[in-house]
Amino acid sequence: MNKILNKNKYLCNPCACAAAVSRVGGAGHITAGVTLLLASAACFAQTWPAKPLRMILPVGAGSASDTIARVVARGLSDRLGQQIVMDNQPGAGGNIGMPLAARAAPDGYTLLLVSSAQTISPHIYSKLSYDLLRDFAPVSRIADGLYMLAIHPSVPAHTLKELIALARARRGELIFGSAGVGTGTHLTGELFKAMTKIDLLHVPYRGAGPAITDLVGGQISMLFMGLPSGMPQRQSGKVRALAVTSAQRSNAVRDLPTLAESGLAGFESTTWQGFAVPAATPREIITRLNTEIARVLQTAEIRERFAALGVEPLDSTPAQFGAYLQSEIDKWGKVVRATGLAKQ
Repeated sequence: MNKILNKNKYLCNPCACAAAVSRVGGAGHITAGVTLLLASAACFAQTWPAKPLRMILPVGAGSASDTIARVVARGLSDRLGQQIVMDNQPGAGGNIGMPLAARAAPDGYTLLLVSSAQTISPHIYSKLSYDLLRDFAPVSRIADGLYMLAIHPSVPAHTLKELIALARARRGELIFGSAGVGTGTHLTGELFKAMTKIDLLHVPYRGAGPAITDLVGGQISMLFMGLPSGMPQRQSGKVRALAVTSAQRSNAVRDLPTLAESGLAGFESTTWQGFAVPAATPREIITRLNTEIARVLQTAEIRERFAALGVEPLDSTPAQFGAYLQSEIDKWGKVVRATGLAKQ
């Protein structure tokens, strides 16, 4: 490991840190203390990473967000020269995994997968034990995607119009699943209900994986699925896809119309993923992570893999990602209020 660190010039000279403090002179103990903290932080950032990292994923294994995060994590691990241990903590719209990440030490060894679900939760849950903007430092967006409306093959509908007509005829009988209350799959379903004025029974799961399993098994009627997990199920014939939720058709599934062109003018719901770290993580480490993630996303391998998954690689600066998080919180707040979902 020392060889790797020396090659990349990330070893720190502790004596230089001490010398920085000694040069303070008569500025006083307070100034010396501040200088020592800054010097120590700089030294720490230069020796990072010296051990494996942990990535907390507040989603189920096998979900679209999980798949995307793992693809990027493999490339990031290679660039950092350290293993990244993936830790799935699904359930409650991400509100099991998020507090774990918020309480983690801000030492650069804990990463967090953030998705659209985390900008919805503040409007659904009244007593969150974390604050997305206060407790985390944004690192970068990594991908932008969409959902595919899929139904079980036993449902007698082959178009969106037929599904809507069926739901109106069987009021409250069709079941739509989601990855959990407050997730993007849930709110997309609620938006669908509001715009079509149909009554569907919502069944939340602890992650997209179990919801997909029950859709394939026929326990639920429909599900808004991320393309990475939805395309294989569609190709195998285990589900029937009717439309996608983006404003334009996806290059990955050009034969599928959008919900907007299928009769729901103005319907759009996208899904995205990004990485964050606990607040107070050294800025130098955040900058390094951001730089390495951008390089990973620029590789031909990642672009080809993302294309196959039906998502677009999309990096950003930490500041840009922070601004985007705020805009998404504002956007989904309006959707939640419009659909009448009360805080729990």
